[in-house]
Amino acid sequence: MTPSELENWIVNTYPGIVVIDAYRERSFFYNPSGLLPKGVYLSTIKESDGPNDKASVLNRDGIYRISFGVGKRAYEKLFGITPKRPPKGDVIQLDFDFTALRVLMPHPIYAWMGWVAMNSPSKDQLETIQTFLDIAYQNVLQKFSKRNK
Repeated sequence: MTPSELENWIVNTYPGIVVIDAYRERSFFYNPSGLLPKGVYLSTIKESDGPNDKASVLNRDGIYRISFGVGKRAYEKLFGITPKRPPKGDVIQLDFDFTALRVLMPHPIYAWMGWVAMNSPSKDQLETIQTFLDIAYQNVLQKFSKRNK
């Protein structure tokens, strides 16, 4: 699955999503009718390393990472206790191979916020991704609702 195919699938599956290119990645925000300046983060697709994010080695040919926030409760069911926030430019202190392909894993930097990631998922893994993106989407709906009261 290419990053563009995944991007189109996300936009067509989850209503109210706006895509913004920033920080060397495509960021997916829930922001129906543009009610917030950007919206609430749902997901990102990152295709290259950045100055503070090199753990996944995304500069390999054809490799990208999808990331999304499932929240602390879902994260802890998957991986145990959320790690501490790493210092700027560092990765979380967990024993994971953040370069592995097609494996759901803690996000190498934002796991402390309940974010998970997968490098270069196959089309066969779309169902797994959707399971967790559904959780992330429900979370952003709640956050958006709270910010617009």
